[in-house]
Amino acid sequence: MALLEGKVAFITGAARGQGRAHARRLAEEGADIIGVDLCADIDSVKYSLGSEEELQETAELVERTGRRAVTLRADVRRSADLRAAVAAGLAELGHIDIVVANAGIASMGVGPTDEELEESWDDVIAVNLTGVWNTVRACAPAMIERNEGGSIILTSSTAGLKGLTSPGRLGSEAYGASKHGVVGLMRQFAVELSAARIRVNSVHPTGVDTMMIRNPMMEKFLGEFPEAVNNLSNLLPVEVLEPRDASDTVLFLASDLSRYITGVTLPVDAGFTVK
Repeated sequence: MALLEGKVAFITGAARGQGRAHARRLAEEGADIIGVDLCADIDSVKYSLGSEEELQETAELVERTGRRAVTLRADVRRSADLRAAVAAGLAELGHIDIVVANAGIASMGVGPTDEELEESWDDVIAVNLTGVWNTVRACAPAMIERNEGGSIILTSSTAGLKGLTSPGRLGSEAYGASKHGVVGLMRQFAVELSAARIRVNSVHPTGVDTMMIRNPMMEKFLGEFPEAVNNLSNLLPVEVLEPRDASDTVLFLASDLSRYITGVTLPVDAGFTVK
């Protein structure tokens, strides 16, 4: 029997990258998927974000596994969008057992002016931290009411466990602060939702081969600070992870294989945080 047979997973940032990989991996193990994405760019983020076409491609990949997919546009910065997406998903699939709050952006403080840095701060905190809070608040009531327990997985980062070195440069604080903040949310939600038998954990990937690190902005950043390349390298001899590496960890936390694990920060980092 598949690990997630009969389960429904709600995943944010599902149009591509880790979100798409999570949707596909959980579907392979029997889960139906409610996938949401902004499907638009954000001005302060200097690489393109997911599109409606890519979100539809994610749905098609899920359906090829034999599972159902409900995909919707939603901005995690807006709680009303997420509540509407949850309602639509419940109307079609009936319940939510798993939540993967995956949507995230990185700006690395791009922009020479204080105004641009402040815009970047606001956007990163809004998506990476407030968006996670909004996602859990939108999904948890239906999970509590169903009274069947569940699993909530919050995507943080190695930057949520240690500071990342940016030699001689300010501007990366928003990403680190947001990902550390996700840990605080995880621990508090783990306490608050424990009586409902809902487990809450965070995953902390090192660099993953997605557009977040494969883009001109990141190339520019590393070109300006070549010493950062070593500081951002892993202990094990692998440059970056594949999205599926993170998805296998999400699958573990979503399944009953981890039924008594809650409130933990789980690195998927090739030894980065202990280097």
